[in-house]
Amino acid sequence: MKPELLLPVGNTESFFAAIEGGADAVYFGLKNFNARGRAKNFTVNQLQSILKQAEISKIKTYLTLNTLIKNEELSQLLDILFIISQTNISAIIIQDLGVYYLMQKFFPQLRIHASTQMMIHNSIGTNLFSKKGFERIILARELTFTELEQISKRTNVELEVFIHGALCYSFSGLCLFSSFLGGMSANRGLCKQPCRRIYTAENQKKCFFSMKDLQLIDILPQLLKLRISSLKIEGRMKSAEYVYRVAKAYRMAIDNPGKINEAKAILKYDFGRVKTIYFMGNDVSKAITENSYIGLLIGEIKDRSGNKFTFETGYPLSIGNRIRILPKSGINSKSIKIKEIERNKNKVTIFAENSFQVGDKIFLIGVAERKFRSKFIIKGKKLRLHLPVQKKKNILTKISSYKLLKNEELFIRINSLKWLKKIYFEKIDFLILNLKKDEWQQVNLRIPFLKKNLKKLILELPNFISEDNLYFYKTLLKSFYNEGLRNFILSHISQKNLLLNYKNIRMYSNENVYILNDAAIQFLKEENIFTYIYPQENDFSNLISGKDRKGIVPLFYYPQLFYSRMPVSFECKGNIETQSFNDRNEKYDKIIRDGITIIYPEKPVSLLQYKKKLFDNGFRRFLIDFSNTVPSGNTFNRVLKKFISSSVEQPSRVFNFKKGLQ
Repeated sequence: MKPELLLPVGNTESFFAAIEGGADAVYFGLKNFNARGRAKNFTVNQLQSILKQAEISKIKTYLTLNTLIKNEELSQLLDILFIISQTNISAIIIQDLGVYYLMQKFFPQLRIHASTQMMIHNSIGTNLFSKKGFERIILARELTFTELEQISKRTNVELEVFIHGALCYSFSGLCLFSSFLGGMSANRGLCKQPCRRIYTAENQKKCFFSMKDLQLIDILPQLLKLRISSLKIEGRMKSAEYVYRVAKAYRMAIDNPGKINEAKAILKYDFGRVKTIYFMGNDVSKAITENSYIGLLIGEIKDRSGNKFTFETGYPLSIGNRIRILPKSGINSKSIKIKEIERNKNKVTIFAENSFQVGDKIFLIGVAERKFRSKFIIKGKKLRLHLPVQKKKNILTKISSYKLLKNEELFIRINSLKWLKKIYFEKIDFLILNLKKDEWQQVNLRIPFLKKNLKKLILELPNFISEDNLYFYKTLLKSFYNEGLRNFILSHISQKNLLLNYKNIRMYSNENVYILNDAAIQFLKEENIFTYIYPQENDFSNLISGKDRKGIVPLFYYPQLFYSRMPVSFECKGNIETQSFNDRNEKYDKIIRDGITIIYPEKPVSLLQYKKKLFDNGFRRFLIDFSNTVPSGNTFNRVLKKFISSSVEQPSRVFNFKKGLQ
């Protein structure tokens, strides 16, 4: 059976373009709560028209509600779920565990797909969410072909994979960079694309993190042999012409693999970036492009005078085409629409008011587009827009509860064994160990000072555990459990499946198991999570708006701005595993741990000065995270003293705590 071809739809024209191009299904968002908040998207009034037209065209429809939800937004979310429950939508794509909880408890008729924002990347992930009632898992884009093949054999749930479109540098769902720069969270559909920016490392100045675009058409025959239900195209912010061309190309290739070369010729004019097969190939080192701009490079300016410039190209240009001129500096490009053109063989002269210079590069970014329908003729039945007030009140009352803890608890996190000699166990309540694979093998819980403090130790699992590494961590957990360790922190909710057979344990979840709302917290409670670390990008207003006070508030830490499987190298002196770079306003460190590239800011986030304010608002559990900090007894004592006195640590940042998470 052929897999479904799934196309992105960001506006009415692209919806009809997808149908005309041969899509089996489309995915789209409403104005709120979707991961492409900058796309035009659709209104609630258009929803029934979309679904009616899709039914006539015999295609499936998937609605994206794949962002994290703040507490103040739960009421609006319930209205949207109520609206959707009146329709025949094929499924809802979600990220937030709170959205899942509300759908499962109060709108069980709705079908659920797990967004790639949930970073499901192995078989324990697919199997856990399958048991939770998810009909389909959209897998992380960082998987190798072998890993994809293994997962497809070890799970029965439907699998969806991206095969074409833009790539993020960081794992989707684990990028805090945009949020760190100004509160615009990638987890809330407002990414400012810091991975496309130019940075400086010693004498280098370029886009170190700008990914090429994914294109898997060359390995489509191999993908078609796997048990994959849906092949997905990225691009809800792209034009209708893009949607049509890409749909047409992949429709051709899926229906007739012998026409892949013909299909590739169509994709040549998708006007994206240079292409990569990413982790599906044997070498990812060339998956970064120094040019962050989209478009097809067609030449560079050879001559200019007055209101015209000349260049040479073999591409057929005409009036109505759009081009982008990129200066030698690599910044401040300008796009123009061709209104007047002269051609003499390969020599092209374009007339336009300009300040372009000889040597500027020219990219073709669009052709004269065909026209697609821009209005829906068919209208569906009118939908009720608001969940009854009393029913909504009852739902919100049921989720989470306020319970004030009596005693204060201090959690310390370390990511190096060198810290063990610097920690005073009598001054802390719990010590979180977040170590590299080779360091775990050096831990001996039988040595006296660890055995004495065994009840204070917590083993933290990594964010990413590849299919091949599942056995290592299963063995590690078994070994430590047999030695008496009973406290474990999950970095992904699916990791609880690694602890299914262990009794009398405490499971915690870390800041990457996102809980921005009471519904998500209620889900964790029902999953027997003892307590949880609140998200690092959270703000004070949202934190205190919830009913919960049992979680752990991070007060001192270096946020992981990028968390990526994609290696990137700078021509810097010193240790290749620890390098620095900067932009205009900030310095950053690049660290490599167990094959994962992590970007930290040079300055920590410190909320120590707000500790008393948080305590007065009912919070009792706090985290000081010494990851990415040089092990030092002086550092431990200094930060601990400021924790006790609720005083500021400088230099530092406060992230979104004051200005707010957007």
